[in-house]
Amino acid sequence: MSVSRPARATWLATLLRPDKSLARRLSAVLPRGLLARVLLILLLPLVVLQGVALQLFYGGHLDVISRRLTSGLAGDVGFVSVMVEAASPETRPFVMREAQWRLGLALSFEPDAALGPIPHRPAWMRLLPLESDLRSALSERLALPFDVDWHSDPNVIIIRAQLDDGVLTFEASRRRLITTTLYVFVIWLVGSAVLLAVVAVLFMKNQVRAIRRLAEASETFGLGRDNGPIKPEGAREVRQAAVAFNAMRERILRFVNQRTEMLAGISHDLRTPLTRMRLELTMLPRTPETEADIAALTQDVEEMERMVEAYLAFARGEGTEAARSADLVAIVSEAAAKARRSGATVELEMPESLPLRLRSDAMARALGNLLDNARRHARRIAVTVRPPASAERGWAEVLVDDDGPGIPAAQRAEAFKPFTSGSATGTGLGLAIARDVVRAHGGEIALEESPMGGLRARMRLPV
Repeated sequence: MSVSRPARATWLATLLRPDKSLARRLSAVLPRGLLARVLLILLLPLVVLQGVALQLFYGGHLDVISRRLTSGLAGDVGFVSVMVEAASPETRPFVMREAQWRLGLALSFEPDAALGPIPHRPAWMRLLPLESDLRSALSERLALPFDVDWHSDPNVIIIRAQLDDGVLTFEASRRRLITTTLYVFVIWLVGSAVLLAVVAVLFMKNQVRAIRRLAEASETFGLGRDNGPIKPEGAREVRQAAVAFNAMRERILRFVNQRTEMLAGISHDLRTPLTRMRLELTMLPRTPETEADIAALTQDVEEMERMVEAYLAFARGEGTEAARSADLVAIVSEAAAKARRSGATVELEMPESLPLRLRSDAMARALGNLLDNARRHARRIAVTVRPPASAERGWAEVLVDDDGPGIPAAQRAEAFKPFTSGSATGTGLGLAIARDVVRAHGGEIALEESPMGGLRARMRLPV
């Protein structure tokens, strides 16, 4: 029965389709780190290859050599036993002397002795088949009761054979059965594996160290902590990545500095015409007809001045301040004290101290903006500082809750956009500046519904 070509193609595609469940199981077992995975890729085939070679050696070469050597020794023992047993008492010493000289066997004879029960002895070397092969060969070549002792003397093998009129003892050097090829092969096998493993580990540790430094530099720069350019090291591709990171860092810093300088310059230049407009408004003649217009213009000028001051404050903090170790609790306490002096009711819940790496002035400005927004829309404000769950790695949180009207969930994303303000006297820059400051620290800020009925601003900062 023939199978159509589309059916064969479908069957082949099904056969070659990877098993997703198997891939998931393997991913759960395999190591996660790059160093461990690369070493596994390098060393696993090496171990398998060495295991196969060792099995082939033990299963083939070693068995053949062991059987040949033990068979030769058993043949000599059997031949000498027959000759000694057949010799007369006068010629027996001659036979033993010749066997010792020509066959390399030390012989002794105990007349009228009995071999007795053979004691149980543990295996001399479990990894080698010499003992079992020698017993098998002696059973074939020596038709007499015998005992093989591997433990009494570390240099020789003692073989006792029961003759009709006594016990004949053989002492054969172990060198007749043990070949140096075994040790050379094992040393080469294990030594080469260890050497290759050490070289692979040292080489890969250097490569992974360069990748880790690049990752740490990227994470640190992403958290707003500029530690300078990194040194390109490692393989060519890793060096290229480090060079690309340094170039990206320079471009980002140049862009931020240019934007900050331009923003500061524009804001500073705007203060001159605003000051002149304020002076001209104060010099205008006030009549009942023009009083409302002058008040409206004065309010617009004041709003523009507040906007310019916010721009300048943000530009000064972003452009000049560097991140240093600071106490977040002290910064929050100072911002709360300023809010209280402005007439706000602020409740605090925080630990004694929480040291973090921060831009203190920028963080104080962000907290001040959050408290100022809450003060304008609510009567009560609660500030909570939560330390991270783990001292080694985690997130510190600052929660600013109020009992004001809050912001609908659909409009909370819009509240972070510049010039978006729900107050007639606001510039719409407070939340935007606060989010920029928090993101520059590698954190995030979000607006949520407060347990007090108003708005909650959740600020998360990395430790």
